[in-house]
Order: sequence, then structure tokens, then C-alpha cells
Amino acid sequence: MDRNSRPMLPSEPPTKLDRMGPAQRNIEAIVKMEEEYLQQRSTTARIVDASVDAVGTMPSFLLHVGVFAGWIVVNSGLIPVARPWDPFPFILLTMFVSMEGVILALFVLMKQNRMSRRADERDHLNLQIDLLAEKEITMMLQLQQRLMSHLGITEFAHDSEVRQLAEETAVENLASELKQKLPEE
Repeated sequence: MDRNSRPMLPSEPPTKLDRMGPAQRNIEAIVKMEEEYLQQRSTTARIVDASVDAVGTMPSFLLHVGVFAGWIVVNSGLIPVARPWDPFPFILLTMFVSMEGVILALFVLMKQNRMSRRADERDHLNLQIDLLAEKEITMMLQLQQRLMSHLGITEFAHDSEVRQLAEETAVENLASELKQKLPEE
């Protein structure tokens, strides 16, 4: 049994987790999971993430605009002391911009794929938690019905919605019905 699931003994000083409320403990757990995920990334993934994050900023945009404008001004012959090295139609500039575009597009796709996998992992975790919560709530409703019956409380005994909610949910049936009724993409 871990420290968080058992009552604290008077002789034990409270830990940081003991002093937190349930919401704060959940936040801490999520932060820990995200930190672990970020630490487990490969070096390549870290480089891709840093590159995409750096390029997707206003300073990067302004730098690109400045470089392109400077390149065009110099190579258009508008500055008499600078000799053009890539005259109009700026073939070198076009090639560099195209290569950069391909590389950045691949980096963005790699990051999106990783983010999609991470979102799928979160969805699976969320589904597992939802299924556990549904079973716990169903069991609690069943226990409440038994207690009410034992105590002779009949106020909700004939409520069909309460009876339906207290039945076990067939998740597979719900998923199948939902799939049949949802519109096609």
C-alpha cells in the first residue's frame, strides 16, 4: 500500500502530496507524465521539435522576410557597391527556399505524427479511466439500491432510469450502435 492510499499515522510528518488536494495531486500526476514523455524523446525528436518550434515564431518570420528582401535588393542591382550573384529570376534563392520548405514540411509532419501518437495514448488512458469510473458508479448505484431495499425505502424502486443506470453497460454494444448511427465521413 503506498503512502497516499493509507491513513497518515500521527507520528509521520505530512508529505507534500499529503498537503495537496485531489485536483492538485492530479495536476502533479499529469505534469509528471508529460515530463517523463518529453524526457523519453530521442535526440532526433528533440531536434525536430526545437526546429519546428523555432521556425514557427514571429522572429523567424521576420528574419526570413529580411533575408529574402535583402537577397532580392542586392541581386536586383539596387545597391551599386554590391555585385549581384543570383540575378533575376533568383534561381539560387528559389532553390534554397524550396529545400527549406521540403525540410520544414518533413519536420512538421514528424512532429504531427508524434503528437498524434501521444494523443492516441492519452485517449486510450482516458477511455480506460472512463470505463473504470463507469463500473465504479454502476456498482455504487447497485449498492445504494440494496441499501434502500434493506432500509425499506421504495421511493425510487420503480424508477426505470435508475434501474437502467444500475445495470452494467455493454460498452461494445454502445460502440457498435454509435458507429452505425454516426454519419459517414
